[in-house]
Amino acid sequence: MIGGGSADAAIALFGRDPGREEVRHQLPFVGAAGQKIRAAAYHHIHQREMAGFADSLTMGEHFFWANTVPYKPIGNRAWSMAVKKEFHPLVADLLLRHWRGEAVITLGREAFFWFGIGQSRSDRAELERFWTSPDRFSNNIPVQLQGEEGRVRQLRLYPLPHPSPLNALWYRRFPQLFAARLQQLWPQG
Repeated sequence: MIGGGSADAAIALFGRDPGREEVRHQLPFVGAAGQKIRAAAYHHIHQREMAGFADSLTMGEHFFWANTVPYKPIGNRAWSMAVKKEFHPLVADLLLRHWRGEAVITLGREAFFWFGIGQSRSDRAELERFWTSPDRFSNNIPVQLQGEEGRVRQLRLYPLPHPSPLNALWYRRFPQLFAARLQQLWPQG
């Protein structure tokens, strides 16, 4: 399970990897962190709180959802670069062939730097510079994504911190940061 949602969605949400609940339900972004994202998206779109899990699933049609790899890592640790590189063509193909948007909200450092795989040294350095800037969670950066068959598309990354409760530095601020990103990208909410 590496992705899902609407191919016509203007916004893709891009995470590190599926969690236990994503594997159990065979749906992306339905675990604790995913529910936080879905609740904020639901509130942005409907201007009211979600009633429960069923409401959260309706958010699937408003976004495109993808992860850097299709499998949950052992011990919930980030996958090695070798694994990410192995799955990069598959995930790039998913984004290039099955989604037509250009705005990607990356969730955490691992998801953001996935877009540097296969890039030139100068492009990776530009991603590094951007990530270290204090306005990285309010600004955006263009990237070229290239698939194995030569497909290329310019995307624009809108990074956010990972919404996990284990991310003590950003966990409490995530709802406001995500709401600001949604307002930036989908102002009619």
